[in-house]
This record gives sequence, C-alpha cells and structure tokens, in this order.
Amino acid sequence: MGDSQYSFSLTTFSPSGKLVQIEHALTAVGSGQTSLGIKGSENTVSDTKYWSCLQEPIPVTQLVRETAAVMQEFTQSGGVRPFGVSLLVAGYDDNGPQLYQVDPSGSYFSWKASAMGKNVSNAKTFLEKRYTDDMELDDAVHTAILTLKEGFEGQISGKNIEIGIIGADKKFRVLTPAEIEDYLAEVE
Repeated sequence: MGDSQYSFSLTTFSPSGKLVQIEHALTAVGSGQTSLGIKGSENTVSDTKYWSCLQEPIPVTQLVRETAAVMQEFTQSGGVRPFGVSLLVAGYDDNGPQLYQVDPSGSYFSWKASAMGKNVSNAKTFLEKRYTDDMELDDAVHTAILTLKEGFEGQISGKNIEIGIIGADKKFRVLTPAEIEDYLAEVE
C-alpha cells in the first residue's frame, strides 16, 4: 500500500509512520512567504493581543496553548482537515517578551528567533549566526530585514514587507512604510 491510500484519513498512520494530512499541511506552510519573529531583550518583532473573559491580558503561553489545542483537534476529528498554516505568536506579558511557533499539528515551541515559509533553512541559519540574547529593538528589526533579504525575490521596500513590534508597554504596532524605509536605509 502506498501513502496515497492513507492521504484522506486524519488518524491513520501510513506504513512510513506519517499522518499524511499533517505532512500536506506542513508542505503548504513551507511554500508560503517567509515569515519570521525575533525576541529581543525588551521587545519582540510581531504579535496578537487578546483579552481573557476576565478582561485581563491573557498570558502569551496560555494564548498559544489554547490556539494549539484547537489546531490539534482538527488533526483528529472526522469531517475536518488540519489547518494549513503555522503561526508565529509574539507578545509581551509578565514574563517579558515571548515568541512561539504553532504548527498545523498543534505542536508549539518557544523560540528566541524563528522563521517559516520559503527559504526557511537559509533564514534560520542566518538567524542562528546573528541572534544575541541582549538584542535591542533596532538590531532586531535590522536582523529581520537582513534575514528577509537573504531569500527575497525582488526588491524589498516599505510597501512589500510588514514589521510589527511589541515592547514592555504591551502595545502592538505595525511600522509604517516610511519607518521601514528608514530601517532599510540603515542596513544598506
């Protein structure tokens, strides 16, 4: 029996030991645009902000755990397919800057810096060489831009990339195209 006979079942392992639907979802993630996150000493580059039912900020780890649980449920329920996305969740809570990656399988990992999408191996190699634990915001943004440049097809500008930041003030903001252009000028 080939793996194709197992490709429609979510919970049946193929003879090679794979859940084929999860493999398909991971392939979809790998063919998407490069995305990355970097955790600096006081900031993270990227985020989503939610409030719990108690009207208090939800801890980043709890948000990630609950999101991953929903994604994992879609790998084992009948009549559904796994999410064909990975998430980079960056935030700032009482434990400081946080960065997590959630995969289509519902697995999640904490990272200091991570990348996904096209050219992920080159991006991760570049991040491993460049990342430091005491990275300040400007250096984190510069590193993010340089990492994207490694595998970017075409010219990077403030119009075709987005950069989000969050710091100790716990306010997420997306840099304007003009701000991105300023950072681009600094790294050239």
